[in-house]
Amino acid sequence: MRGYNRVILVGNLTRDPELRYTPKGTAVARIGLAVNRSWRDPETNETKEEVTFIDVDAWGKQAEVIAQYMKKGRPLLVEGRLKQDSWEDKNTKEKRHKMGVVLESFQFLSDGQGRSGETGAGDSGFDSGGSSGTKPSYSARPPASSNAGGSGSQVMPPEEDDVPF
Repeated sequence: MRGYNRVILVGNLTRDPELRYTPKGTAVARIGLAVNRSWRDPETNETKEEVTFIDVDAWGKQAEVIAQYMKKGRPLLVEGRLKQDSWEDKNTKEKRHKMGVVLESFQFLSDGQGRSGETGAGDSGFDSGGSSGTKPSYSARPPASSNAGGSGSQVMPPEEDDVPF
């Protein structure tokens, strides 16, 4: 049986994107996303809230666009897949694990104050696929009719040793 790994998140950036490049020149941006969840406690009728903090890695042109137009506090919709990183702690020699998200597409969102972080995004080389008045979305997946290449082609993350974080 084949698994299914798909994540859709809407949250606010917890810090400015960190843009770096692999030794081979591939852009990678690491962003922190805070996702809020609210619910009403049935016993106390009190509104409760929890925040989940998620690290997201974006690759290629998408990494550069996010780093250029997004800042701490701005909202972002992210679509991607879960990825578990494993490493050995240098001090304790213990095996460590961390779950994160690899971004496959994203959409700038309005922050409720008329700002969306998309100023000038029309020059990014991505086709938003929408009509005027809609927020652009960006995908690393190639169009169904495309063979290869083009500005929307998928950038595969390099091996772990090449990641500059």
